Amino acid sequence: MPDAPPEGGPGQPRQPAQPLDLLAQLTNTPPPAPTPLRTLTRRVKIWTPLVLLLAVVFVVVQAVRPLPGPELSMTAADSYAFQGSEPSMPWPSEGQAVLEVDGLGSLGSYGKPKPTPIASVAKVMTAYVILRDHPFKKGSKGADIPVDQKAEDQAALSAQNESTVEVKAGQKISQREALDALMIASANNVARLLARWDAGSEQAFVKKMNAAAKDIGMTNSRYTDPSGLTASTVSTAADQVKLAKKVMDFPVFREIVRQPSYVDGNGKTQPNWNRLVPLDGVVGIKTGTTTKAGGNLVFAAEKEINGTKQLIIGAMLGQYQPSILDTVLGNSKKLIDAAQDVLRSRKVVTKGDVVGYVDDQLGGKTPVVATRDVSAVGWSGLKVKLGLTDKGKSIPDEAKAGTKVGTLTVGDGPGQVKVPVALQDDLTEPGFGAKLTRVG
Repeated sequence: MPDAPPEGGPGQPRQPAQPLDLLAQLTNTPPPAPTPLRTLTRRVKIWTPLVLLLAVVFVVVQAVRPLPGPELSMTAADSYAFQGSEPSMPWPSEGQAVLEVDGLGSLGSYGKPKPTPIASVAKVMTAYVILRDHPFKKGSKGADIPVDQKAEDQAALSAQNESTVEVKAGQKISQREALDALMIASANNVARLLARWDAGSEQAFVKKMNAAAKDIGMTNSRYTDPSGLTASTVSTAADQVKLAKKVMDFPVFREIVRQPSYVDGNGKTQPNWNRLVPLDGVVGIKTGTTTKAGGNLVFAAEKEINGTKQLIIGAMLGQYQPSILDTVLGNSKKLIDAAQDVLRSRKVVTKGDVVGYVDDQLGGKTPVVATRDVSAVGWSGLKVKLGLTDKGKSIPDEAKAGTKVGTLTVGDGPGQVKVPVALQDDLTEPGFGAKLTRVG
């Protein structure tokens, strides 16, 4: 039988032979005429294995993909408001004052926030810069500081009513003793010695003091010397409270300023100018008095309530009624007593209450409950914040009911209330269906 004639007539381009055409040529059997059904059948035969392969690959990939990390979400109210009107505080009749409970909020202020001389209160910033740049642990002595001739000579300025302690050129005093002298004895000569030791000169150290003030947000403060003796060193009560909260973060500072006295390297007992320490929970911080500045005090006191230790921070500046030191101490004590008296504890969550859930990010939500009663500390008119956190720890994909997976917090700062939260039910890994249908 003769070969089949090629497709296309004279002058037409020759079309490439299709597989069925070639098969027909080899078997001398003409290919079946194309129809829609035959075309569809051919495509199904070609694409079905590929689609099945892709489906298998998709299922395997979805099944072995790492699971997203479970996350905690809070369902409890994110704040609690104490009922009643704001308490009235016994503010002074002059100057300015600010009163806060660290981590809870402000109890108010008095007077205009006008920059005013602060005298030896400036030494709080001196201590802050020293501890920030030369930290040492509570209970240790820190670095050794060589005493220069200038520090020895300036000890004699006590005859001119400057606060100083005796030191000798050539000796070394520990950083801890220097800070004791700075904060307890209010020694001007040691303040200047620390400045020279840290920055090479008092002027260079003053630049660091002002830079630190800017970093803290003390927008109404200007330091011109490390001791505060010059009247050009000015600040406000609000700025000093900002600084006090920062410097009280140093455990060694808190240890120093809560001392009623210390014994210096000469064996002499140096009493704390802040005579409120350690009465009625007062734990610091610093006095400052000059004729120009009047009586000034930055203070801290504690109040234990419902298992928490709340830190009261305040500042009072510009008290001129004689004697200025007694006046500022007495007026500050009234504020401290009032702040301690208004603190209250109120239960906001009962043990076993659902406060949130663990979200496995694939649709599964496992409730979490408070492991004990939760109380908020505050005063009438105050609103405190509640939060739920895993503290940066990974939550497991599977865990038994009762497993602790986070912490419910009330308030902030050193007196923050913290209660563990636990799974109400078993936490299980997402099922195959959830894994298969996830996207992203």
